[in-house]
Amino acid sequence: MKTKRMLYGAMGFLSLLGFIGVFSEARSFLAFFAFAVDFQYFFLPSDEMMDAYMSRSAARAFYCGMLATAAGALARFFAGAGGAAALTAGLALGGGVAVAVYALSTAYYGLREKWGLGDD
Repeated sequence: MKTKRMLYGAMGFLSLLGFIGVFSEARSFLAFFAFAVDFQYFFLPSDEMMDAYMSRSAARAFYCGMLATAAGALARFFAGAGGAAALTAGLALGGGVAVAVYALSTAYYGLREKWGLGDD
C-alpha cells in the first residue's frame, strides 16, 4: 500500500511543468499547477477505501477520456480537418477530459470519505 501512496503523491511532480508557463509565453502550462494537490497523498494514511476510490476514479477518467478522444476526432474530421489534425484535436480533448474527470472524481470520493458518508 505504501507504494501506491507514493505513486499517487508522485503525480504532484507534474505541477513542475507549470513553471514553463511562468518562464515562457506558453501560458497554457500554468494549468499543470493543479497537480500540486496530489502531494497530499504522501502524507495521508493509505487504506483500502482510498485505494478503491483512486482505482474507480482512474477507470472513470480513462473511459471518459477515450470517449472524448473518439468524439473529438470524429467531429473534427467531419468538420473538414485532415486526419492528423483531427487526431491531434481528439487526443488533446481526451487528455483534458481524462484529467478533469480524474480530479473531480477523486475530490468527490475524498470528500465523501472525510464527511463519513461511506462507500457507494
